[in-house]
Amino acid sequence: MDIKLNLNEKQARFQRDDIPHRLGHIASNLARVRSFCNTAYKDAVKSVLNETQWFIEWTAAEVEPEQAEELVNIQIQLSRWELTLNHIWLDKNQRTQIAQQAEIWSQRVLNMSGLLSVQDW
Repeated sequence: MDIKLNLNEKQARFQRDDIPHRLGHIASNLARVRSFCNTAYKDAVKSVLNETQWFIEWTAAEVEPEQAEELVNIQIQLSRWELTLNHIWLDKNQRTQIAQQAEIWSQRVLNMSGLLSVQDW
């Protein structure tokens, strides 16, 4: 399958969700980065970093400016990590730092989503 077509399909599926749920997906992916850094799944981390950058790209323009700024700053750092992942992966301390930062961002984005404050009934 053509990569661009696959990406377009992923974008269409992702953008069917409302903003809170999109932010929830971003938060979930950041939690996966944390989890995968604590194991030995470099390829999984790279894949999730890439996907999360796209999720942010498809969401940032539709949120409040302050939220968009924070998301774009996260996106920039994710891109830096992706570019240097081979080097980072050799250093357990750097992987630990990435895992910790990803967890902080995951919680921030989850709070931003408002999903935790929604009453079910």
